[in-house]
Amino acid sequence: MQLYSIRIKMVKSLNLYNNFNIKSYHKGSIILIGNFDGLHSGHQKLFKLAQKYKKKYSLKIGVLTFEPMPKMYFNNNIKNFRISNSKQKINLLNKLKVDFVITKKFNKEFSKMKSTIFIKNILKKKLKSKFIFVSNNFRFGNKREGDVNQLIEYENSCNYKIIKPKPLLIKKKIVSSSLIRNYLQKGKLDQANKLLNKKWTIQGKVQKGKQLGKKIGFPTANIDIKNYVLACPGVYAVRAKTSNKAKFINGIANLGYRPTFKGKKILLEVHLFNFSGNLYNKDLTVEFISFIRKEKKFKNVDQLKKQIEIDLLIAKKTK
Repeated sequence: MQLYSIRIKMVKSLNLYNNFNIKSYHKGSIILIGNFDGLHSGHQKLFKLAQKYKKKYSLKIGVLTFEPMPKMYFNNNIKNFRISNSKQKINLLNKLKVDFVITKKFNKEFSKMKSTIFIKNILKKKLKSKFIFVSNNFRFGNKREGDVNQLIEYENSCNYKIIKPKPLLIKKKIVSSSLIRNYLQKGKLDQANKLLNKKWTIQGKVQKGKQLGKKIGFPTANIDIKNYVLACPGVYAVRAKTSNKAKFINGIANLGYRPTFKGKKILLEVHLFNFSGNLYNKDLTVEFISFIRKEKKFKNVDQLKKQIEIDLLIAKKTK
């Protein structure tokens, strides 16, 4: 048995696997299947229900998730899509008191597995699942042939029970990762954060840029957002911290292409208030507090600097 290769420092009691050969004491558990991108308030409701089952039936809770996300695997054109990265997901699952996580590599071989094979060989034989939590629109197997109805058909023969809780509604809208992505893309950060039940956060390594911010008096820590969803390009009030610091520092960030400087690559540039130090090659966690304005192209650097001064005043008043 091989444990999942990526170990997260914060994870102490959470067991991580990258295949279905789980330890004997994890077999016969409650299994929640899904991408769980962002682990939003709808997901949190699901895990609270799972905790009730855990207490009632004295079972452990396991999560089966996939890397890369199947939608990104099947469509190479989808780049900026994720609300949270895999490391964030693991840490959030740990906070939700999950006992183990199986992160299955989603590849060609796995995508062609027949749905009946997945049910009989994986859910029954390998995992010996007792309760399986899935969303009503869950699809699986070769060409997405399997669905919740098929899972229910095999309940008796495979000795498990399917649980498909009602989705969480907020203002008559189903809370979903898709809705949160939509809010982020439209600059509706407050709505996105409300559905996430936390601040939307990007984690990334600070890289050396062209030092354009430093040249105009506003030094920034530059982060490649990789596969994170591209929120509305613009200026945000943020707070950030490095992985070895417990305290967040308030700041301001520009997420965008830097049109005034004819930038072509999307970049997150973070300017921290009252900070001095070297952040190059350090991992930075950036929480997005509020959306200030959309990104725009200025006629010259002086106009940009004047606008930055205005943006700074707004950001410093943000709590």
